[in-house]
Order: sequence, then structure tokens, then C-alpha cells
Amino acid sequence: MAALAWLLIPLLAAIGAGLWGSWASRTRRVRSDGPELDGYARFRAAMEKTRP
Repeated sequence: MAALAWLLIPLLAAIGAGLWGSWASRTRRVRSDGPELDGYARFRAAMEKTRP
């Protein structure tokens, strides 16, 4: 019976690793950099303006 318990540990670890692997490699929505780049362009334009 103790041998079965020791065999369950790697089995559960393999199942956990498989679940984690499938979660980690899932397809995610790709965010575009458009809004961030627009904000950075506005920031640079504001910094380049000269004060009177």
C-alpha cells in the first residue's frame, strides 16, 4: 500500500505539470501598442514645446 502512495506522488505531479503547461501556453488576446505609442507621442510633443 505504501508503494502505491509513492507512485501517486509523481502521477499527481505530472498531472499538475500538464495542467500548468496547458494554462501557461494558452493563447492570449494580443494587445496592440497603439494607445501607448499615441500617449508617448503626445508626451514628447508636450516636452518639446518651448515656454515663452
